[in-house]
Amino acid sequence: MRLADGRRRLRGAVMLMLVLLSLFAGRLVQLQGLDATAYADEAEASRLRSVTLPATRGEITDRNGVALATTVAAVNVTADQTLVTDPAATARALSPVLHQGVTDLASTLTGTDRFVYVAKGVTPATWREVLALDLPGTTGLPGIFGEQTSKRVYPGSGTAANVVGFVGADGSGLGGLELKLNPMLAGRSGHATFELSAGGSRIPGAHDQEQAPVPGRDVQLTIDRDIQYVAQEAVARKVRELHAKSGTVIVMDPRTGDLLAVATYPTFDPDNPGSSPQADLGDRALNEVYEPGSTGKIVTASALIQRHVVRPGTPITVPNRLTRAGKTFKDFEDHPTEHLTYTGTLAQSSNIGTILAAERMGLRHLYPFLRKFGVGKPTGLQMPGENDGSVPPLASWSATTGYTLPFGQGYSVNAVQMASVFATIANDGVRVSPRLVAGTSAGGSFHPTPASSRTRVVSARTASTVRRMLEAVLGPDGTAPMARVPGYRVAGKTGTAQRFDATCGCYRGYTMSFLGMAPADAPKLVVAVTLQDPKGAIGGGYDAGPVFAKVMSFALQSLRIPPTGTWSPGLRVFAK
Repeated sequence: MRLADGRRRLRGAVMLMLVLLSLFAGRLVQLQGLDATAYADEAEASRLRSVTLPATRGEITDRNGVALATTVAAVNVTADQTLVTDPAATARALSPVLHQGVTDLASTLTGTDRFVYVAKGVTPATWREVLALDLPGTTGLPGIFGEQTSKRVYPGSGTAANVVGFVGADGSGLGGLELKLNPMLAGRSGHATFELSAGGSRIPGAHDQEQAPVPGRDVQLTIDRDIQYVAQEAVARKVRELHAKSGTVIVMDPRTGDLLAVATYPTFDPDNPGSSPQADLGDRALNEVYEPGSTGKIVTASALIQRHVVRPGTPITVPNRLTRAGKTFKDFEDHPTEHLTYTGTLAQSSNIGTILAAERMGLRHLYPFLRKFGVGKPTGLQMPGENDGSVPPLASWSATTGYTLPFGQGYSVNAVQMASVFATIANDGVRVSPRLVAGTSAGGSFHPTPASSRTRVVSARTASTVRRMLEAVLGPDGTAPMARVPGYRVAGKTGTAQRFDATCGCYRGYTMSFLGMAPADAPKLVVAVTLQDPKGAIGGGYDAGPVFAKVMSFALQSLRIPPTGTWSPGLRVFAK
C-alpha cells in the first residue's frame, strides 16, 4: 500500500515537472520567435531620437546691405534624464558654464523624461566648454546633448529697432518688421531621426532620416543705417534736453517714397526687449497720432493756390484776435494788427491770417484736399499697430471745425503721414506712397518690391509756388532761421500745436515740429522732426529746427546731393 502511494506521488511530481518544463519551453519559443520582432522594435525605438532642424531666419539689411538683424549659430543644451548617471554631479559641473544654479539644474536633470531643455541658445564656444566637461570615471557628461539651433542678433546696437522689431524666445517675430514679415523671414523647419548607442552617442548611418530645412528670405529695407543712426542720436539728444515725452525724425525720398530713416526716442534694445517698457517697443512714428498744428498750413496753402484764391503776394490784414462761430482765435504770440502777404502768414505762422485766407475759398473746400494728401488714410506700410489718424467728415463738422482745420488743429496724423504731405509738395504735387521694404532675396536672387503708388494731388506749378513761399519761413522774418542748412535752399514749416492728452481728455502741453525739404527748388529729401510735450521749449522753429538742420545736412552730404546753385526768390512777407 505504501509502495503504491509512493509511486503515485512520484508520478504526480513527474507530471508537474513536465507541465512546468512545457510552459518554460513555450515561453522560450514565444520570446525567441513570436515576440522577437516586437521586442527588437521596442528596443530600437528606445534608442531613436528625433530632432527639429530649425530653418535659418532671413537677414534684414539696410538699403546698402548692412545687417540690421541677422542669425548666428547657437546650441540648445538638452538632456535625456534616463541616461544621466549622477544628476547632482552633472549639475555641479554645468553650473559655472551655463550660469545656472546647481539646485535648479539638478532638478532639470532628474526624472524619466527622454528629452528636456537644459539651456537654450548658448554660443558655440559655451557648447565646446560643455563638451570638455567630465564626471569622475567617465568621459563627458552622460545624458547631455547639443541641439543645433540659431539665435537672432541685432548688430546695429538698436539702430532702427522700432522699425526692425524683435523676436521671442522661440525665434518668432513679436514686433516691427520681424512680426509683419515673420512667415517670409522664418522659412520652414526640417527634422532628423537617428539612433543612439547605449552610452548615448549617435550611431553614424544607423536609421538616419533627415529632411533639410528651407531658410527664410532675406529682406532689404529702404532705411539707410548711417542716416538712421544720426537721426536717432539727434532726436534722442533733443528729447532728453527738453524732457519731452517722445520725439520722431523721418527722412524720406519724395521721388520714390523710400523712407531712409524712421527714428524715434525713447527706443529699446532689440537684443533685450524685455528690459524696456511696452510703450517703447512700438513705432511711435506710425502708431501715435497728433494734431499737426501749423505744419498743416501747407495743405491749406496748396488748396488756396491750386484754386487760384490767393497768390503769394496777396495782402492780408491780421488783427490780434479774430472771433468766429462764437470762439475767439489768436496767434501763438500777441501782436498789433499786421499787414502781411499770404507768404507772410506762412512765414510768421499766423493762425488768424490762415483763417482769413481760407474763408475766401470756402472752408468746406479744404476737406477734399486733406483727404487727397492722405490725412486719415493708411500709409500703405501696414506695420503692426499703425494708426491712420482721422479728419472729421463734413457731416460731423461743428460750427468751429472749419476754422481750426486750416491751421492744423481738429484732425490727427502720424509722423510718416505728415512727412508724406511735405513730400507731395517736394515731388511737384504727386504723392508717392511711403515704402520701407526695397526687396527680398533667396538663393542669391533679388526681387525688388513694386514701385510705390503715385497720386496727383496738386499741379506742379502749385507745388513750386508753395515751396517758394515756404522758403520765407527760414528767412529773417520767418519762424525758423535755425533750420537753415548752409549752402542749400531749404523750404519748410514750423508747428507749435496744442497737444491732446488722452489721460485727461483735454489739451495739455504742445507738439512742436519742423518739416522741410532741400534743395528747395529741386527737392531730393524731406526731413520731418516732431517733439511731443517738450518742457520749457520755445517753438517748433527754435527747438525742432536745429534737429532738422543737423539731420538734413548729414543726409545731403552722405548721399552726395549738391546745392543747386540758384538763389531764393525772396518773396515779400509784409504787404506794406
